This record gives sequence, C-alpha cells and structure tokens, in this order.
Amino acid sequence: MSSAKRYVPKETTEIKATKGILLYLFAFPLFLSVVIALFQTNIKAFALNTIGFLLFMGVITLAKRGFVQEAEYHASTLAKAPKTPYKSMAGILLGIVTFYSAYLTGGEGLFKSLFLAVIAVIGWFLYYGGDPKADKLENLGDISAEFVLETIQEAEGKLNAIKEHMKQIHDSTLHQKLTTALTQAEAILRTIEEDPKDIRVARKFLIVYIDGIAKVTESYTEMDEAHIDASTKARLHSLMDDVQNRFEKELERLKNNNRFDLDVHIDTLKAQINH
Repeated sequence: MSSAKRYVPKETTEIKATKGILLYLFAFPLFLSVVIALFQTNIKAFALNTIGFLLFMGVITLAKRGFVQEAEYHASTLAKAPKTPYKSMAGILLGIVTFYSAYLTGGEGLFKSLFLAVIAVIGWFLYYGGDPKADKLENLGDISAEFVLETIQEAEGKLNAIKEHMKQIHDSTLHQKLTTALTQAEAILRTIEEDPKDIRVARKFLIVYIDGIAKVTESYTEMDEAHIDASTKARLHSLMDDVQNRFEKELERLKNNNRFDLDVHIDTLKAQINH
C-alpha cells in the first residue's frame, strides 16, 4: 500500500471559476446583436438573436458543469466516470448554436453553415477534450473499490450537510471547532482513499462520528441560537474538543499503519537482497 500523502483540498472552485472563460468572449457578440436589434426595434432579429444567445448560455452552463465533474474526477484517487457527459453535450450544443447563428441569423448558406458547425464541434473537442469515460477503480484485493467509493461519498455527503448547517451557526468558537473537525475528517477521507485497507474499521468510525456531528448541528440550527444557554454551548464546545482529539488519533492510527507497511516492505526487500 502507498504511504499517506499530505492532504491538499480539491480546487474545483478555482477550476470552475477560470476554465472556460473564453466562452464568455464568444457570447458577447451574440449579446451585442440582441441589444442592437432591440434598439432598432427589429422584432424578428431580436427574437432570433435572443434564442441564439440563450442557446449559447446553455453551452456555457453545460461546460462549467462538465469542467467541475472532470476536476473532481482527476482529483480523486478512486472515482467513477461521470454519468452525464456535460462536456460532450456542450460541444454538440455549440455545433447547433453555430449552425443556428450562421444559417438563421447570419444568412449564410446551408452547406457553409453546416461546415462552420462541424468545425466548431471539432475545435471544441480538440481544445477541451471529452468527458472521462473510464472508472478509476483500482484492484484493492479483498476490498471492493465500489464499497470504498460508497463509504467516502456517504461521509462527504454528511460533511456537506454539516457545512450547510454551519452557515446558520454564529457562535464563533463552535464554528471554529467545527471547521477544524471537518478539516480533520476530510484528511482522514483522503488518507483512506489513497490506502483503503482499513476502510471497514474507519467506515464505522467516520459514519458514527460524522453522522453524530451532523445530528448535533442540525438540532442546533433548529433552535433559536439566542435562546441557547451558556452551559449548553460549553457542553457543545467540550464535545467538539473530544471529536477533534478522536479524529486526530484516528488519522495518526491510519498513518502509523502505513508506516508499518513501509517498514515491512523494506525488511522484505532487504531479506531478498541478502539471499
């Protein structure tokens, strides 16, 4: 098994914000044509250009979803190929928009419009590529890769629920303790993802503790925070301290197991060399 690596948060938000930015440059002329037709009170041109602009915005929407899916896929050690091929759908829709804009709003001939549409689709796939197609499910021996994925996805779903609850929590101390606990939990998930041999033990640990935190934060947000007394908040703070300590010990346990595996491999290699 591989040794645990330092946890690095996924950068899907940054990728979502930057990749595909050029598409907005192509959308601008379509938007400008809508504005010009409006000022000229050309109702037919306004309607046709508006449809073309909305279709192109559909390309951007599909593309952004596809880029995020692709980033999450590549950031994960274990992952299934995306079920919905958003990038491919965006490329096909781009061809339709190109044909529509050239033939109906641009007045170009049928064959020239088709040619431009084909070029647009080819250019899309050459520049952005298609959607990931192969599942990243390594051979994990007697552990099912799908079982590992389901465990990680279940835990991540609960973590996302806790993050939503935290948006309604204004107690800065509790909020900070929750943030620390979530960072630890995510580090444990990434460690398990890279070396899932302890998944059966870690699954019970993760689900029990993460589910427990989710229930606590849900109950907390269902109450008026102003009416929660100081003693209750103090117990919550103490509880989160305990959770942090247990998460820290679990992460250390996982890393120690990895170091033990590395020592075994080194000793085995030395024995082979000596013989």
